[in-house]
Amino acid sequence: MAALPFSPYVRVAMDHWLLPGAPIWERVIWDYEILFLKQGELEVTVENSVYHGLPGDVFLFKPGQRHSIKVTSPAPADQPHVHFDLIEQPDSPEVTVSFKLPEDMDETEKGLFREDLLSGADLFLPNFIRLRDPLSFETILFQIIREFQMKVPFYEIRLKGLVLDLIVFLLRESQWLNRLEEPDHLSLLVEIQRYMNLHANRDLTLDELSRQFHLNKHYLIGLFKDAFLITPMQYHQQMRMERAKNMLKFTKLSMQEISDTLGYPSIHSFSRAFKNKEGRSPSTYRASLSQAE
Repeated sequence: MAALPFSPYVRVAMDHWLLPGAPIWERVIWDYEILFLKQGELEVTVENSVYHGLPGDVFLFKPGQRHSIKVTSPAPADQPHVHFDLIEQPDSPEVTVSFKLPEDMDETEKGLFREDLLSGADLFLPNFIRLRDPLSFETILFQIIREFQMKVPFYEIRLKGLVLDLIVFLLRESQWLNRLEEPDHLSLLVEIQRYMNLHANRDLTLDELSRQFHLNKHYLIGLFKDAFLITPMQYHQQMRMERAKNMLKFTKLSMQEISDTLGYPSIHSFSRAFKNKEGRSPSTYRASLSQAE
């Protein structure tokens, strides 16, 4: 996926209660809105789709999408939300939140719609997500709300990072985690990763991982590859190479000392593994860093 120049601009961030008799009538907005249902129940219509929202659900309204919101629970609904441009523009501070339909807008207002960058083939978020981990999402969202309301020094920079955190969280919840057969597999994969991190200083075999986690080798490879798009052994080798590059860059350890630290049987096997992964020897890599300074 090509790098995208995201630099979010937060327009509104607030914790808001919606009363049963005070719906948000059908409208379109110029920007994005992420709405989190913390308490109560909602009926949310986006274009021709109707969603029944329960606590822990997230709704994403995209630029130009018709949508409406009404409370279906007897008590008010707590629905903290954030309006934002995914890429800050010169007019971002002047643009407000729309409560209109396109047919009620003048030509100037019709020109305020932001490009929808979250509906592509590589980067796609649906309008409705039922979260597996709503507490983590809520933590990030309320950090955004606090930063926006308090406006302490450098809050604009902090907000950009937090909105990107929120989007990545939703992308992983809606796309990456859906590749796993069972939700419990995520915690297992995290444990496997942690084990490999703890043993980055030596060779690790698939047989050892299979015994350690009581998994068939072929099943382990498939599960790991479905989640991370590489095999466990490729991940382990990649991790060791990243550690080697950090030691070459930030320490004055000799090649032999780095080889020993990472558990290679000889400096020659270390050099060969490094060259196979990086396309050049460890010494050439370190020399190139000195030349770049």
